[in-house]
Amino acid sequence: MLRDFMKMKRKIYILLLVALVAGFFWLVRKPTGLVENSDDIKWGVAFSKMFATEMGLDWREVYLATIDDLKVERMRLPIYWQDVEPEPGKYSFDDYDWMIEEAKKRNVELILVIGRKLPRWPECHAPFWADKLPEQEKQEKILAVMRKEVERYKDIPNLYLWQVDNEPFLPFGKCTTTDKGFLDEGIGIVRRIDPNHKIMVTDSGELSIWVRAAKRADIFGTTMYRIIYKDPIGYFKYPLPPKFFWLKANIVHLFYPGKPIVVSELQAEPWGPKLIYDLTLEEQKKSMSLAQFRENIEYAKRVGFPENYLWGAEWWYWLKTKHNHPEIWEAAKEVINNSNK
Repeated sequence: MLRDFMKMKRKIYILLLVALVAGFFWLVRKPTGLVENSDDIKWGVAFSKMFATEMGLDWREVYLATIDDLKVERMRLPIYWQDVEPEPGKYSFDDYDWMIEEAKKRNVELILVIGRKLPRWPECHAPFWADKLPEQEKQEKILAVMRKEVERYKDIPNLYLWQVDNEPFLPFGKCTTTDKGFLDEGIGIVRRIDPNHKIMVTDSGELSIWVRAAKRADIFGTTMYRIIYKDPIGYFKYPLPPKFFWLKANIVHLFYPGKPIVVSELQAEPWGPKLIYDLTLEEQKKSMSLAQFRENIEYAKRVGFPENYLWGAEWWYWLKTKHNHPEIWEAAKEVINNSNK
């Protein structure tokens, strides 16, 4: 009896092992929603008015060069709270109206990013007058701004998607811990005011399992970084094969079959121990050079998500106009133009 029991136990262990191995290979298979031919990938860019200004550039000049010279067809555009409500209850949308109108003239579709946690350091953005408000009052203020933003832009013909907050579940930057209720309230506001456009929610490509963000999204957006800087390690290159992203996409699809996934932020600028404009050119090259730019593009192609939004247009323009290094700007233009043919 004991011998028979031990044989059965071994068979059960073998079956479990086979099931685990089969499950692993299922999870790293090519998920649905990926392109078969990398030439079919669509390439867009992100643009930050705030960051262009911080780089010492004329943000309007950079913006027009991005849509005219790079000839992007889709752009991810954060709308910063401090820009649209510089004083309590006094709203100014002139700059964003101008950007949206210039994009419309050129048939550029926009992903409008709204909320408090938006792209660019310090991640959570608020006007100075709101800094000392109690958290609950601050949340009420930003929700009020979001209502105005959605009401103002929900009917523009070149609105592609809304994005609510940026990587809301990633504890990064000068931000309070994510309040899921606050995030859900913001998403609910967008859905009620504008039921005609989809919502993207994003998360870290390397540091999250994506499920919480994907649950809330019509389209899920992942970041994709290759070389970062982290104290006390220093520069670090993620040793992750493209199938790492397949694995995570398949996990999402276990819970939410067919959920569309895009790369909302593909690294195409440096990540160093300081902000870019405080780094020397040599230091910048440690995490982003022309060769690394091309390597990141090829990596994203091997992953195969259908849309990729490049992160770094303001820096490329700064290199081109302030330092006579147009190489990455031209390389980005080639990538984008090839996808638009």
